[in-house]
Amino acid sequence: MPYKSRSSFQLSALPVTIFAHLIVIAVTTLVLVWLLHFREGLAFKSVIKAKIFNVHPLLMTVGFILMGGEAIMAYKSIPGTRNVQKGFHLTLHFIAFLSGIVGIYAVFKFHNELDIPDMYTLHSWLGMSTICLFGLQWLIAAFSFWWPRAEKQSRARLAPWHVFLGMVIFLMAILSAETGLLEKFLFLGLYRSREAMIVNFTGLLLLIFGISVGLTVLLPQS
Repeated sequence: MPYKSRSSFQLSALPVTIFAHLIVIAVTTLVLVWLLHFREGLAFKSVIKAKIFNVHPLLMTVGFILMGGEAIMAYKSIPGTRNVQKGFHLTLHFIAFLSGIVGIYAVFKFHNELDIPDMYTLHSWLGMSTICLFGLQWLIAAFSFWWPRAEKQSRARLAPWHVFLGMVIFLMAILSAETGLLEKFLFLGLYRSREAMIVNFTGLLLLIFGISVGLTVLLPQS
């Protein structure tokens, strides 16, 4: 099979990143409308326990997935030197990781206060696996690509695996969100309603966002 270079797409990453940024705005808006208008709101401590749970989808979707996607696109969307882009990449991923940790804490807190068992669904298995792999990936990357004493030869060997595993983890996060939205959709019995439309469109846009982020990795910057 002949080798196909990135230029074979006849497209730069710029329009795709702009499209992905617009999806970030759309998903954030849909999630906020869903949780604030249809689902009681947000709180870490409340007699209305649904408010505690709602912190979970907000942080896992907006904080973890969308921020993680922005981190992946940093090399194509952030102007400046390679080190500046690397700094944004590492920082945005760290923010995503913290959001994921707090988001998981929120759902465990919700389960604990209502005496609901933990880790019994496919969504929870995928989600926990994703956040654990994400944290491990971030630590390895920090010492391999950011630490000044890391050898250039080691960085070169690790770089393709870092990109590959990063995309695998990102797609796992998308899959976790899709199963979580479906789980909530069925649990609440939404079906044909305005809330159901918001949940469905959120899931659809997350899929398109994942595809867009993956495409930016393949495309040249300009």
